[in-house]
Amino acid sequence: MPDDDIAAEWDAQADRFDDEPDHGLGDPAVRAAWLELMTSVLPAAPARVADLGCGTGTLSVLLAEQGHVVRGVDLSPAMIRRAEAKSASIEPRPSFVCADAAAPPLEVGMFDVVLCRHVLWPLPDPVTALHRWVELLAPGGRLVLIEGRWSTGAGLTAEQVERLVGAVATVTSVRHLPEPTLWGKEIDDERFVLVAQG
Repeated sequence: MPDDDIAAEWDAQADRFDDEPDHGLGDPAVRAAWLELMTSVLPAAPARVADLGCGTGTLSVLLAEQGHVVRGVDLSPAMIRRAEAKSASIEPRPSFVCADAAAPPLEVGMFDVVLCRHVLWPLPDPVTALHRWVELLAPGGRLVLIEGRWSTGAGLTAEQVERLVGAVATVTSVRHLPEPTLWGKEIDDERFVLVAQG
């Protein structure tokens, strides 16, 4: 699917995207669960974080509130507009760019963390994207992927993602995420966070 079509598809979802508990983090318990998860996999602030496929910027804002320096990238102009509005009062304020998360126009070797939530699974060439993401990392930096194999049949299993990432980086941990507080509901599918070093 051409980038313009993909962007238009996500633009159409932007107004209601944050209605999902794990997207908007409007529920304090869900927000606290995501903050705990992010704290467990990210270095101490201030870290330089590239949030690729940032959507409406919820995780970008969450991390900036903790003192991280965040650059968000998303293909959807409508998502980026919502992210910019959401982050208007945050210091340090995240910055956002409308671009393809698979080929982000960011500085090579400049980030302590490359964070991607539910971005890898639909990519037509995930290995090339992973190479690009690892190139963004500074020495000692880490790649943090939150992915899943959902009950719809879409997505990737932890085993599949570990194999893909293992071709370009050293996987240091895989943690399954069945906790309902992360998703605002009970789940019956596979969701996980994988951390790797480039």
